[in-house]
Amino acid sequence: MSLPSSFTRRDFVNGAALLAGAAALPSFLHAQARDSQNPPLPSSGAPLPVWEKPALPPGEPYRDYRPTITLNGSTLPFKIAEGVKIFHLVCEEVDHIFVPQTEWNQECRAYCWGFNKQVHGPTIECVEGDRVRIYVTNNLPEPTSIHWHGLIVPSGMDGVGGLNQPPIEPGQTFKYEFTVWQHGTFMYHSHHDEMTQMQLGLIGMFIAHPRTPSSSPPDRDYVFLLSEWKIVPGTRRPDPNEMTEFNLLTLNARAFPGTAPMLAKTGERVRIRLGNLSATDHHPMHIHGHTFKLTETGGGSLPMNAQTDFVTILVPVGSTRTVELVANNPGDWAFHCHMFHHIMNQMGHALPTVIGMKPGPMDQRIRKFLPGYMTMGQNGMAHMAEMHMKVPPNSVPMVGAPGPNGYITMGGMFTTLKIRNDLGKSDPAKGEDFSYAGWYAPPIGTQATLASAEELKKDLGIS
Repeated sequence: MSLPSSFTRRDFVNGAALLAGAAALPSFLHAQARDSQNPPLPSSGAPLPVWEKPALPPGEPYRDYRPTITLNGSTLPFKIAEGVKIFHLVCEEVDHIFVPQTEWNQECRAYCWGFNKQVHGPTIECVEGDRVRIYVTNNLPEPTSIHWHGLIVPSGMDGVGGLNQPPIEPGQTFKYEFTVWQHGTFMYHSHHDEMTQMQLGLIGMFIAHPRTPSSSPPDRDYVFLLSEWKIVPGTRRPDPNEMTEFNLLTLNARAFPGTAPMLAKTGERVRIRLGNLSATDHHPMHIHGHTFKLTETGGGSLPMNAQTDFVTILVPVGSTRTVELVANNPGDWAFHCHMFHHIMNQMGHALPTVIGMKPGPMDQRIRKFLPGYMTMGQNGMAHMAEMHMKVPPNSVPMVGAPGPNGYITMGGMFTTLKIRNDLGKSDPAKGEDFSYAGWYAPPIGTQATLASAEELKKDLGIS
């Protein structure tokens, strides 16, 4: 191919550079969008690390962000002094209730370790650009420290006992101070004698709202911290040495039927933030009646073209996931971990399999020596909790509680999303009652029912 005589080598090089620049434009724009959400890590030539940038004026709730909702928990209060948000965490033993007493079950509680008289610790909220000062008082019998999980902070504020700081001895108060230059869903937890302290409950959630949101805030913004415990029936302390046989799986340190429901009005946008600080288990969290979009990971917001629809989202250990949905399907919808044993309470792992067993007269013979004995489980476990049989002290039935149409045979990591056309108060963060919203009454023709003989004969030819 011949080129015009006026076309020089310089023209060719400049034209090639222009084409290359145009081809790179989409990647550049994507990087700009990403960097506007979460600042990049400082390069070797950066004059200041990201955490040393000057702080912005403190963000205020209801002015700069809509507060989140930690069901069965709370949000840590703060005060502002000289442009700094000041928080106070107190590490201490807590007599914690996992499942409150009802007419169907006895109370399940244990002596745990927590913050500010609760398990898990209260949710910390701030706004991107806020300077935060967090005092941590140790009222435990051993040293501790606090790590800000996922937050990029100076090394000396990272909270690994013995590495970044001396451990906080019993009776001491340490001060952590840094500027939050990220937004998203993060966590905090002990990072000293981690196996003991985290498994006893020294964990919490940390929410950083964007300074300049790319969209309007959701109507409801729920926070859940996922965890797991080993509490042997009859005992009052979790076993922090357990590695595999966990028997109490919790949402915000509560197991169903002790978990509060999420509420939403029809058509509202609902955000659900999930953090997992379980010892060893990942949790595939599943929603009924809707799909949700994955909008954030622990590393920050996902661009719109990467937000995929899910009905189940895996939350790995040490990770956070944030999902959003539009509550456009009225009803009572299950929200739970999809690992079957994670929706049970204090289940036993060493029981023999008796499914299909036909005991015949055996029960009657054994009762001569053990009055009241009965073989259980040969037809499944669904009806056992309804028997109101005596259980060991400080334990609850393996499954459930009464529902509007019978017994709900789930426990552990289970709650509901209750969607109604009218819920009364419009802003749940200002005091809406989450304890009970009544059961949903399906409109006629929208609920599964017992098939009649006429229907069976007409549609299936069964008489």
